[in-house]
Amino acid sequence: MRFTLIIPVAPERDAPIIEAIKKLDYDKNKFHVVVVKGKNPSENRNKGIEKAKGEYVIFLDDDAIINEDYLNKVDEFLNKYKNIDVVGGPQLTPIDDSFFAKVSGYALSSVFGAWKLANRYTSNKENLDADETSLTSANLICKKEVVEKIKFDEFLFPGEDPKFISDVKNKGYRVAYSPSFILYHKRRPSLKSLSKQMFNYGKVRPKKEPLTTTLKNPFFFVPSLFVIYIFLLLIIIVSNPSIMGNLIANNPEIGNTIKLDKNVTLRTSDKENLFNWSFLLFLPLFAYIFLIISFTLYDSIKNKDAKAIFILPLIYSTIHISYGAGMIYGYVKNAL
Repeated sequence: MRFTLIIPVAPERDAPIIEAIKKLDYDKNKFHVVVVKGKNPSENRNKGIEKAKGEYVIFLDDDAIINEDYLNKVDEFLNKYKNIDVVGGPQLTPIDDSFFAKVSGYALSSVFGAWKLANRYTSNKENLDADETSLTSANLICKKEVVEKIKFDEFLFPGEDPKFISDVKNKGYRVAYSPSFILYHKRRPSLKSLSKQMFNYGKVRPKKEPLTTTLKNPFFFVPSLFVIYIFLLLIIIVSNPSIMGNLIANNPEIGNTIKLDKNVTLRTSDKENLFNWSFLLFLPLFAYIFLIISFTLYDSIKNKDAKAIFILPLIYSTIHISYGAGMIYGYVKNAL
């Protein structure tokens, strides 16, 4: 048996991907399908491994779609690179997904929207030394000997797949990414569900790995630092509303005094210093707004979707703030 296809499914869900599997243009005697139902995806995958008969185990999401030549493409790659132990492919947004979901896909595949993790949602060049920033368990192929030794963490969800990839690499196995076998995966259909998804992704990062490990990938901290900055900025504005007026007008009458707080009073002769102080305070926010506008235009043009301009800014900010808030929550929860 060449392949075992393992599909974890929640108890209340079906597995639409089965219909795509039935249409695969591949010898039916060389693969079999294992569907495992349960509330814990990691536990489902581990149970599926116990039933695997194939030389390779393929993990697929239940609500995804694969092309008829999927297994042929996988086979070609594995025959070409026999020394690769784990390989994954991209999960792209279906062309028939809803408008909001498709625009969410634009944001997730954008460097600004997801930084290095955008590699998971785009079709990039082949990489024979890949990591968790390129792979997910929605489209993952492993030698059976690997998954017999390394299991999915059943106490971690979501985030169990990046930990699995990290564990595999730490054990010295070779991990790769290939754009040749594509999986199409629906995105979250609403802002609320997208926010919840990103919050949960951020929440499990501190649980997935120690702080010292995350420090080696400091880009994960950027959303949390931005959330802290916005929170502190709001406190400053609420406690001293005149800052907004001073920033906009920047032209107080000569001879007047301006009270920044109970300990600091500026005369209008110091208005240049006042301008610098206020402007610097808002500079990160101005920079973020500039980036949002720039990437909204860029990604809308890139995806040939002019209507995306109207909601991409909201989706970008939802991804960043939700992930950052989730990560802060995770660290606080771990500390308590």
